[in-house]
Amino acid sequence: MSNIINPITETNLGKIWHRGKVRDTYEINNTQLLMISTDRISAFDVVLNDPIPGKGIILTEMSKFWFSKLSDVVQNHFANIPTNNDIKGISKDELSRGIIVNKANRIDIECVVRGYLAGSGWKEYQTNQMVCGIKLPSDLVESSKLDEPIFTPSTKEENGHDENITFKQMCDFVGTDLSGKLKEISLNLYNMASDYALTKNIIIADTKFEFGFINNEITLIDEALTPDSSRFWDVDNYTPGKSQDSYDKQIVRDWLESTDWNKEPPSPNLPKEIINKTYIRYKEALETLTN
Repeated sequence: MSNIINPITETNLGKIWHRGKVRDTYEINNTQLLMISTDRISAFDVVLNDPIPGKGIILTEMSKFWFSKLSDVVQNHFANIPTNNDIKGISKDELSRGIIVNKANRIDIECVVRGYLAGSGWKEYQTNQMVCGIKLPSDLVESSKLDEPIFTPSTKEENGHDENITFKQMCDFVGTDLSGKLKEISLNLYNMASDYALTKNIIIADTKFEFGFINNEITLIDEALTPDSSRFWDVDNYTPGKSQDSYDKQIVRDWLESTDWNKEPPSPNLPKEIINKTYIRYKEALETLTN
């Protein structure tokens, strides 16, 4: 497997529209963009030095699957799969990593839904038995299943660390009416996806969604329920009271936590074993969920 981060250059696709932590986006015309999932991987809001070869293809396939499956809940920005007829000079590798999407005006909030207590939610709970201002029972342990999923938004930072905020803070930032709609949509998306995943013996512990406006309608954008944006656990191996073996980048997070890295760039280099294990887990998630 080649160690390609992203083969696309500005010479064959034009000027880049936006470069995120993982995705590179190019303008096709006035209304559409080409969004490419690279092999870059981020952890703790830092893009790591080492890519996970093949990861971008998996992210693209996963998002396409969920965009189709969840389209009855809310519209999404997916428009088409790119071909050489759409974009001249695009390679086979680029085709496998890209989707054509409709342009949206992004809402600068990450809409996080948690069905289980893990990650930053678990860390915050240990301090005050709350997550983003939501009071939880006092007897929970790491990876506990919550009585019902909770909506825990965070800021969307271009640089630096995203920060968990309360629902009230979100209302102050984007308005009460919009916040209520985003909360309802996010919970509906999570519940539908979670119910489906359980039929495949996978727990979706938590996930994040991003939204924008297209033709004044709330629209799901960016990615959907990938191993980059979600925690996937195996039902048969689920054991509350500890960190779970995940079908996502928790392998990378756990390894980084074992180092003395201060979670600021630059990151330490990932061992080949961690890179390979992460790719295998991503691939297993795609194959299990989408057949």
